[in-house]
Amino acid sequence: MTPKKHARSESQTQDDYIQVDNALKHPSPKRAKQIDEDTPYENLCELIDETREKDSKVRNVLHWFRSKDIRQEDNKGLDAAAQKAKEGNANLITMYLFSPKDMEWHGTSPARSDFILESLRILKGQLEEKNIPLAIVVSEERGTKTQKVMDFVKENDISHIYANMEYEVDELRRDVSVAKHVQKEKDLAFEVLHDQTVVIPGTLTTGNGGPMKVFTPYHKAWLAETKSEPSLLDTVPAPEGNDKSAAETFKALFDTKVPELPESKQYNSKEDRDRLRKLWPPGNEAGMNRLQHFLDKKVAGYMTHRSEPARDPSSRLSPYFASGIISVRDVLARTKKHNNGKHFDAGDRGIDSWVREIVFREFYRQTLVTTPHTSMNLPQNLKFDFVQWEDDPQGWQKWCEGRTGVPWIDAGMRQLNTEAYMHNRLRMNTSSYLRANLLIDYRMGERFFAERLIDWDLSNNTQ
Repeated sequence: MTPKKHARSESQTQDDYIQVDNALKHPSPKRAKQIDEDTPYENLCELIDETREKDSKVRNVLHWFRSKDIRQEDNKGLDAAAQKAKEGNANLITMYLFSPKDMEWHGTSPARSDFILESLRILKGQLEEKNIPLAIVVSEERGTKTQKVMDFVKENDISHIYANMEYEVDELRRDVSVAKHVQKEKDLAFEVLHDQTVVIPGTLTTGNGGPMKVFTPYHKAWLAETKSEPSLLDTVPAPEGNDKSAAETFKALFDTKVPELPESKQYNSKEDRDRLRKLWPPGNEAGMNRLQHFLDKKVAGYMTHRSEPARDPSSRLSPYFASGIISVRDVLARTKKHNNGKHFDAGDRGIDSWVREIVFREFYRQTLVTTPHTSMNLPQNLKFDFVQWEDDPQGWQKWCEGRTGVPWIDAGMRQLNTEAYMHNRLRMNTSSYLRANLLIDYRMGERFFAERLIDWDLSNNTQ
């Protein structure tokens, strides 16, 4: 049963209460079970097994950037595309598909939208120095994405498409659609690689072969796997670049511009924009500098102070992870080096504690792959979809604005509204307060977080 929406009296205006469009939409539990039994991830993997093996003559090779791999450093899909282009003495082209309606549908915050676009500007400049175009393809409507990709492929005589896997249902279905179109083409191949995690989701299983659903054994298995297979932390180089002639050949692609923020994703003021850009500088270099600062200044005390928000003990790398601006393999390889080459559960206890949080990130992606309904506004245990939530507009508004009267909760919500970020402990406490104390549908809080956080990551809400 879908929770009822908040009612307003005739005296209340549209602006009296924060709106939550799309926050509560979801499939029925019956449909959710069907999706879990025939997952989009499995469908895509089956299609890719066919489309990757096509013996297509190498012409131009495409890497399709997504909003989770905005970097040239240690990018598996980009590296595979560069190697294929080199093998065929061909040109490497890159592309980013910009869909403003997707940003609206998924509730992407202005801060995250801006962070992605500004990081794209940096990446576009880096690739241009190597004579590699980064073309921006705009899909004004959600339903035109596949056609936009296929049109771009044909217009630029592309023989091979490479991309990195995204694990959310909408994104998997998009790739399934593209793969089905590629199937029909005789001289076109499509390969999607795993880049977001060290261990591929779904590969760590229980004794009976099923997916691990409890974190503690998953964490133990992850540590054992990365210790026995140190190559999992190997990184790949940035692409070498095209011949200088590519600058003229693909002039139209080089001339495409990274879009400005859509009207629906504008900051409240220029001051807000400038403040958040200073707080969260875009690009890989900024992210790796932040990592080095954390390793040098904070990680030793992380285990002791990680749950004390006032100390600001965290790495503040989450926006860079969420948009793939830094590589998890690169981060962990440098962390291991900082740990004097010892594995993560040996040596510095702060490193052990911090890496455990990164393993949570990998565990959540495994959950997303094996239980996809969790990315569709449904609880992991479907029986809880029938909870009857309170209809409390005043309580909701006070929670959103940090005016509940509970100092700890209000501090967290005010941090969110000011920094587009909130400490992990406060995220757990504020969301628990909304659900357990105010008895307001947690999905409304999830949507509110998505529309405010610079580091919003759907997979982290699968538990």
